[in-house]
Amino acid sequence: MKSSIAAGRADPRRINADLHCHSLMSDGTLSPSAVVERAAAQGVEMLALTDHDNLAGLGEAAARAAGLGLPFVPGVEVSVTWGGETIHVVGLNVDPQDATLEEGLARTRSGRDARAVEIGEQLAAVGIPGAYEGALRYVGNPALVSRTHFARFLVERGFCRDVSDVFSRFLVEGRPGFVPQRWAAMDEAVEWILCAGGQAVLAHPGRYRLDRVQHHAMISDFRDAGGVAIEVVSGSHTVAQYAEYARVAVEFGLLASRGSDFHGPGESHVELGQVPPLPDSVVPVWHDWEIAA
Repeated sequence: MKSSIAAGRADPRRINADLHCHSLMSDGTLSPSAVVERAAAQGVEMLALTDHDNLAGLGEAAARAAGLGLPFVPGVEVSVTWGGETIHVVGLNVDPQDATLEEGLARTRSGRDARAVEIGEQLAAVGIPGAYEGALRYVGNPALVSRTHFARFLVERGFCRDVSDVFSRFLVEGRPGFVPQRWAAMDEAVEWILCAGGQAVLAHPGRYRLDRVQHHAMISDFRDAGGVAIEVVSGSHTVAQYAEYARVAVEFGLLASRGSDFHGPGESHVELGQVPPLPDSVVPVWHDWEIAA
């Protein structure tokens, strides 16, 4: 039976919703079922699995969530190119069977393998052979080789202390292993999500290397494309950014979302369900959802 997740709550902002996390179907380290089990153990009251550019883990995650009585939201995180930067748009409450969404995601995935081969070649050129093959050992979904998989290989081989160290020395612009990728356009990604009956959320806006004017333009373009929410509280944000993006949400008339961006134990900044509640000034994206528990 479906009911409003906010029904009977004095303040729906206090629901422990985690609407951004990953499994090994993209660049997480746990199976979809294990992510759900860990979320439930951490007190999460509503969970969205949002793997990068694919929907492959949603069936398993939904089944396990139903078994645990945990309200589950089918989601995805779509890679977007905007202003020469990679931006992420989360889709929530999407239909995993929607052909438009799946076709768009398939096109997005198609360029990943060629990019991964080139990353391996660049790393080999600076004395790190076998990186492509090594990264594949960490991949749960062969269609989604990412920089994170290379980062885990570099840590395993002792080239870096941890994944954060990798991204200060490799795989980023100006460093060995950086290969730019052209992803979907902002309006394309939002349209795929809308076609699948979902809501588009701008993910962790504080992470992007954009100045104030560019940030404003990016958020305006997102809203004008049909985006309805922004991640205010994110495992990728600082405490100051919680307040900053709450103000942005109000300014642009956007709903607010919340998520840990959890990838795996010992690797993520924040555990599932452990980010703070949304600020009082915003309206949560889930304020009128009806979710089966």
